Amino acid sequence: MNFFHWLTAHGLVMAIASLVYVVHSHVMQQRRQPSAAIAWMLFILLVPYLALPAYLIFGSRKLPRPGAQHLAEPMSVGNLQHWAIDTLVALGQPAPAAYTDLQVHAGGEAAQNALLSLLASARKSIDVCTFILARDPLGEAVVNHLCERARAGVRVRLLLDGMGSLMRRPPDLQRLLDAGGTFALFVSPLRSPLKGRTNLRDHRKLVLVDADEYDGRLWSGGRNLAAEYFQGLPGAMPWRDLSFELGGPVIGQAVALFEHDWRFARGLPPDSLTQSFATVGAVQQADGAQLVASGPDQADDTVHALLVSAAYRAQRRMSLATPYFVPDAALLMALCMAARRGVRVDLLLPARSNHRLSDFARGRALRALAQAGGQIWLTKGMLHGKLVVVDESLALAGSANLDSRSLFINYELMFAFHLETDVGQFQSWFDSERADAKPFSAQPPGLLRDTLEGLLLWTGFQL
Repeated sequence: MNFFHWLTAHGLVMAIASLVYVVHSHVMQQRRQPSAAIAWMLFILLVPYLALPAYLIFGSRKLPRPGAQHLAEPMSVGNLQHWAIDTLVALGQPAPAAYTDLQVHAGGEAAQNALLSLLASARKSIDVCTFILARDPLGEAVVNHLCERARAGVRVRLLLDGMGSLMRRPPDLQRLLDAGGTFALFVSPLRSPLKGRTNLRDHRKLVLVDADEYDGRLWSGGRNLAAEYFQGLPGAMPWRDLSFELGGPVIGQAVALFEHDWRFARGLPPDSLTQSFATVGAVQQADGAQLVASGPDQADDTVHALLVSAAYRAQRRMSLATPYFVPDAALLMALCMAARRGVRVDLLLPARSNHRLSDFARGRALRALAQAGGQIWLTKGMLHGKLVVVDESLALAGSANLDSRSLFINYELMFAFHLETDVGQFQSWFDSERADAKPFSAQPPGLLRDTLEGLLLWTGFQL
């Protein structure tokens, strides 16, 4: 084949790959951030032979959605509408509902004791959703409790992420089946990549005990079910993380979301309850809590939209804790603008996380925020907690990191709290974790580092 024929064939491949990208994005309504869309197009134009298969395997960001759902009416707090509540309801999330007995765990030991005690107390049902269930003392203890309760006649369902089960080998779950429990993998790693869901990960962390539409007990936060997220292993420091538990009617929202995820993982069609969890819940209560789901099953990027709104709405202080800080341009600009207009923006993250590439890629964002007046704090040891507190009016806690994978691709679960006293509980956790952190000092990057950061941010837009 001469050069002209090769060039013609190459151009045809580029045209076909570009057409597939455009048509698939339109038909599947795959709205992307501009930087991600540009990166995919450049990848396709430069290396279409690799880019097209990669797009078909990893490119799906949103799943097809049913018709428009009924949304709750905006709520008023006093004579003023609460911006966070109105924003979430407009994004298809449920209105706030009452909750009781919120407990923010002081540390890994308290979180572990609360989790195991909660499992042991089950009399009717246990539903567990987690990204990682490790084959270590903590994971084995969890499975032992699940088996014991299943043998006692409690309905036990365990939902594990497929990628998480590859990253950390889970305990032997055959004994759970033998005891009468059930488990499912959310997007099995053995699923055909041609179905376009290989890159979807369920990062939600949720434990429901004796829960129904009106009450029960809920345990949630950022902790995977592995020893390092609690008390650690001998000779290794435990990670610093955030989890909490509560009761009350808001649990109905979590019940509906778990049912939605469970049926998806089992290949079942959604029933009337799970088609729109935004309408589930008891009497709306303005100072209650809201479940905030984010991911391919939501029409909008809910957590990202709320964070951008929060940065522009904040009046006095924003406190943000995350293990990974690689925000997109819109969120970074919003945080920088908040700092420039006098809002105290405190960002807490580990000096070294468990993902070195993320640590390298965060450099540009940290320098920009520091230059705008934000205060950045680096913890000794691994910080894995995820929290955003805005003034005294909003605390957002759960599983979502401040990076593009969590905000635009993963299935994530957060809870928004609006009661001032409980927002204060989460602020106290943040202040305690920040107490022994060291301030970040921004240094101008060299040419090589600046170039490598840019390349990493460009190539890492999807993975």
